[in-house]
Amino acid sequence: MLPKARPENARPFGPLISKWRRARGKSQLDLALDAEVSARHLSFLETGRANPSRQMVLNLAAVLDVPHRERNGLLVAAGFAPVYGESDLEAPGIEPFRRAIDLILGHQEPYPAVVMNRHWDIVRANGAAEQFFDLLLAGAATPEGPANVLRLMFHPSGLRPFVANWESVAEALIQRVYREALGGVLDEALEALLREVSAYPEVPARLRRPDLTRALEPLVKIHFSKEGLSFSYFSTVTTLGTAQDVGLQELRIECFFPADRETEIAAEKLRAERQGSPG
Repeated sequence: MLPKARPENARPFGPLISKWRRARGKSQLDLALDAEVSARHLSFLETGRANPSRQMVLNLAAVLDVPHRERNGLLVAAGFAPVYGESDLEAPGIEPFRRAIDLILGHQEPYPAVVMNRHWDIVRANGAAEQFFDLLLAGAATPEGPANVLRLMFHPSGLRPFVANWESVAEALIQRVYREALGGVLDEALEALLREVSAYPEVPARLRRPDLTRALEPLVKIHFSKEGLSFSYFSTVTTLGTAQDVGLQELRIECFFPADRETEIAAEKLRAERQGSPG
């Protein structure tokens, strides 16, 4: 089957596959051996002297562990149709995943849990998270647009004033952005978001150019405090690793757990208030 015409605004296949090869720290010979193709043919693919077959695109993408969205991009660049669909959480046909996510969110009560997309927008939250962040952000002039974890944590009118150990949490969060980026590579939108939040007032210069090689503590607690209320949490992140869908693969579920007994008691009290029962 002949490849379809490549869209005029699509990036050429060669530079894209070369970018992913370098991101994975592989030489052309390394990739050729792993993909069981000749180094000469791979060189021709990267320079545009040869065109890949559809199967070759998928083979190279699999060897390089390229995320689904970028695999679609590689296919389009080579002149083929994308193979992975993209669904949001309300789309028909993904009910099993939606139920699984809702189960995780529900079981996390009375502690907060949120679902984020690839750009750290919050697309779903349990009742505890909605109540908790409404409490902290009541009366605050929060950043415009969808609730975004990075903007909320870095903006001076977001969560930042209520995080007692903000600098250490912010540094760990920047590290997470790079570590949790699908495929380990930031896209242009995420790079722009990092530039935006690092330019907010009073963000330390060291956070604008983070040392990604510096080791951090294995457990980073976040201490929230407002008007006499105090909460200490740490979090875990879950992904839908089996999803063969762009949107679902990119989701991350962050669950917050109490780091001390006082937070457990405070969270139970908030749940009682939400349910309208005595504390």
